[in-house]
Amino acid sequence: MAHILHIDSSPRGERSFSRQLTAEFITAWKTAHPEDTLTYRNLGHNPLPHVDEAWIAAAFTPPSARTPQLNKAIKLSDELVDEFLAADYYVFGVPMYNFNVPSTFKAYIDQIVRVNRTFAVSEQGYQGLVQGKKMLIITASGGSFRQGTPAAIYDFQKPFLEAVFNLVGITDITFVQADNLSTGDDARQQSLDEARVEIKQLAASW
Repeated sequence: MAHILHIDSSPRGERSFSRQLTAEFITAWKTAHPEDTLTYRNLGHNPLPHVDEAWIAAAFTPPSARTPQLNKAIKLSDELVDEFLAADYYVFGVPMYNFNVPSTFKAYIDQIVRVNRTFAVSEQGYQGLVQGKKMLIITASGGSFRQGTPAAIYDFQKPFLEAVFNLVGITDITFVQADNLSTGDDARQQSLDEARVEIKQLAASW
């Protein structure tokens, strides 16, 4: 039995393409794996706080030396890290905003990418502490930023997500990209159809 952490980061509701596609994947996954469990977090509708000075002080203070105020400052982050570590699979819906992730998802990343919790630093460099996990990231964008397209140089989203999750040790990352969503009905429908085919295949074999 596996455990999935499903996160949506779009502030849109039913009009969100990334949210629609993650929901379709989860539905197909549950059909294929009814014994698996799920945790869901809706960052788009329930955003997390940004890192502040007290958080930084707490993160770099050994737990045994933290004051009650520092424990309070880091409490939510500790809960989010525990939730992240408890998952075997990750399914994230991440629309592209201004060539990168929404601020809601960046705030989440800043809460869980923690030295000595999800990564360590040694003389050899960075060491990811989150091992043996699989991640599916479903992205949505108005245009196309794939390799080989004229706008590929503006894609800071996929490289960033790969880099930050590689840092914590997650290297088995699959992207499903729903793009061209603002370039006309035909292009949008073709992209969504292709994404749905990928999603069904992944749900059956992932």
